[in-house]
Formats: sequence, C-alpha cells, structure tokens
Amino acid sequence: MSNIQLGLLAFPVILALIFLRVPIGLAMLGVGIGGSYLIVGNFNPVMAQFKSLTYGTFASYSLSVVPLFLLMGQFATIGGMSAALFKAAAAWMGHRKGGVAMAAVGACGGFGAICGSSLATAATMGHVALPEMRKYGYSGALATGAVAAGGTLGILIPPSVILVIFAVLTEQNIAKLFMAAFIPGFLAALGYMIVIAIYVRVNPESAGTRERVPYRERFAELGKIWPVLLVFIAVIGGIYTGIFTPTEAAAIGAAGTALIALASRALNRQKLSEAFLATASATAMIFLIVLGAAALNSFLALSQLPQFMSNWVADQGFNPWIVLAVVLVFYLVMGCVMDSLSMILLTVPIIFPMMSGLDFGLTPDEFAIWFGILVLIVVEVGLITPPVGMNLFIINSMAKDTRLSQTFKGALPFVASDIVRTIILVAFPGITLSLVWLLY
Repeated sequence: MSNIQLGLLAFPVILALIFLRVPIGLAMLGVGIGGSYLIVGNFNPVMAQFKSLTYGTFASYSLSVVPLFLLMGQFATIGGMSAALFKAAAAWMGHRKGGVAMAAVGACGGFGAICGSSLATAATMGHVALPEMRKYGYSGALATGAVAAGGTLGILIPPSVILVIFAVLTEQNIAKLFMAAFIPGFLAALGYMIVIAIYVRVNPESAGTRERVPYRERFAELGKIWPVLLVFIAVIGGIYTGIFTPTEAAAIGAAGTALIALASRALNRQKLSEAFLATASATAMIFLIVLGAAALNSFLALSQLPQFMSNWVADQGFNPWIVLAVVLVFYLVMGCVMDSLSMILLTVPIIFPMMSGLDFGLTPDEFAIWFGILVLIVVEVGLITPPVGMNLFIINSMAKDTRLSQTFKGALPFVASDIVRTIILVAFPGITLSLVWLLY
C-alpha cells in the first residue's frame, strides 16, 4: 500500500472509530501515530517526534487565548449577563409579533460577543428565554428553534474559539478573522429575525404578544447591559487599536467579567471553583483534540496526501466555484454528525491547501479569511440541522413539554436562512472582507 493510500485510509478509519464511540481526539491521535509508524517503519523516531510535537503544539502562544475566552464565558454566565441582555432586548422588541423570539436571537448575539461557544450560548439563553416565550404563548417549535439557531451566533460573533483554532492551523491573523466575522454574524442575526417575522405571519397561533413596555423602563433595562458593552469594547477595541494582543485582550475580558460577577454578588468561592473546573475540563477536551489533530497532520505530511490532493485538483481544471460548492456541501453534511472543532481540525489540513491552489480572484490571505468564515458558517449550520444537531438536543432537553420532532420542525426555517446567507457570502466575498479591507 502506498503512502497516499495510507493517508486516504486514515479518514474512514477515524470515522469508524468515532461511530464506535472513541473520543475524536484519541481517534486522531491513534491513527496519526499508527500511520506514521507504518510509513517510517520504526517506532522510536515516531515517538521522539511525538514528544517534540506535543511540546511544540501546547507551547503555542496563540492557543493560550482558548482557556481565557472560555473562562470569560463562564464568568459572564455566573454574572447574569445573559438575563440582562434578554430583558433589554425583550423590553424593546417584545411587544411586536414574534418579538420575544427576536429578542432571544438578539440576546444570543450579544452574549456570543463575550462567550465564544455555541453550545454555551444556546444552553445559557435557553434557561432565560424559553420560560418567557412559553409564558406569552409561543409554540414549542418556534421557541426551541429560535433559541437553538440563536445559539450558533455564539461561535460566529467574535471572540470565537473556533476562529482562533482555524487561525493557528492556517497561520492567519486572529484579529483579521475576528473582524471578518462581524458582518456575517450580523447578517445571521438579521436573517433569523426575518425568519421569525415570516413564521408568525404564516402561523399566527405560534406566538402571542407581550404588553408594550414604557420607554422609561426600556432605557432602564438598556442601562443594565453596560457591563457587556464594557467588556466587549475592552476586548475587541483593545485588539483593533493595538493596545492588546488577542491573548492579552482575552485575559482582560476574563478579569473584567470576573469583577462584574463579583460586584453583582453572584460570584462566590464555590462558583469560582466551578468556573475554573468547567474551564479546565473544556480546555483539556479541546487541547486533546488539537494534539490528536497535530499527530494526524504529521502523518498526513509524511504521506504527502495534502500535496497530492492539491496538485490533483489543480491538474483536473475544475471550476473553482464548483469545487468550493462541493466542499461547503461536504462540511454541511459532516457538520450534522460531528462537532465544529473536530471537523475543522480533521479536514482543514487537507482541504485548505487544496482550495488555496484555486483562483478566486483573491490574495492568499484574503482567500484564507473568506474561506475560514464560510467553513465556520456551514459547520455551525450542522448544530441546528436534524436529525443530530447538537443545539437542538440541548434546547429540547430544557423544554420538557416540546417533542423533539417539533424542535426539528422549528429549526428548518432557520437552516434555510443560513443556506441563503451562505450563498450570498459565496457570491460576494467583499461582504465578508469589507471590514478587513477598511481597517488593514
């Protein structure tokens, strides 16, 4: 068996291990070490390389941003910032038809700006928004579908842990990727709100109305979200003014949310310990997947599969846009059965070099940023795509009176919105890159 064939065989083997319930990090690690041994033929140099690979991977300064952003999200949850965001949004929008669901989407976007995790955003906002929507007569399908879709904003709107990982894998600027994600994130939230507006007009019985809140109360609720704005401005503003690096900004954000949670008297010794433990657990899981991906990438480099795939696609003379469409459909389908981090770590080392060899009329850095945002979007759609979207199961578990089939049905219009948005961003790369061009 040739080295190329060994490289190709790695992917079905990994998928088989995943379906056998082997953790994705261990699956990639085992296949990476085993494949390297089959190519080298000697275990000692493989293990020697693995030792240096482990140190080199975890010594990366850029990766230190991951636990800090995760910790910031933990403190934001403890500090009740999600509830403040939802109450403010509901005060301004709740009296409209479907307004409470729109408020949930808007609050998800705001919380995503200080969280960076889709699952955490969905779970946190579900606790706050679902009871309120059911109180005002929203159907289980609309309520759960809206919150599940809104949760995906947590990983698209900066800061985003997945974008940090993509930047490390492709050697791109984290700040540029964060900036490129803003407009697609805003379009996602806007698209979800349009879906809700259409849904409640087609199905008037699916949503009730809430009494109009006086402007004095609206501004009072708006004033309560200043901590969120302060943290967001400090983190994102610090990055783009050059005051902080992304890692330093994440540290400032974590410290700021901790102080806010402490000032609100929500943070005590027990909560602090739980936040550290949850962050450590999530970080360990992510870093194990990163290490497994590093071992797999080392094996793939030895097999020369990335170079072979890149040369093969270029030699076939395929239309670049058709290749891109096929790749995005692949990510959309696989995103339904795998989490976004695993998908990106598993596939980007092969697919990114292959796509970089095609001509889309963009510079290499522009293409990397545009492609990274597109991949992130379509993988995240998998979180709300039946039958295995992770956000759908999380939200449905909170809505005890809603059948899973109803949640699936409620999510489908939001999936359609995501597909339309993806087509627009593919057709007009300048939408994604405009802020990057403006600032850089």
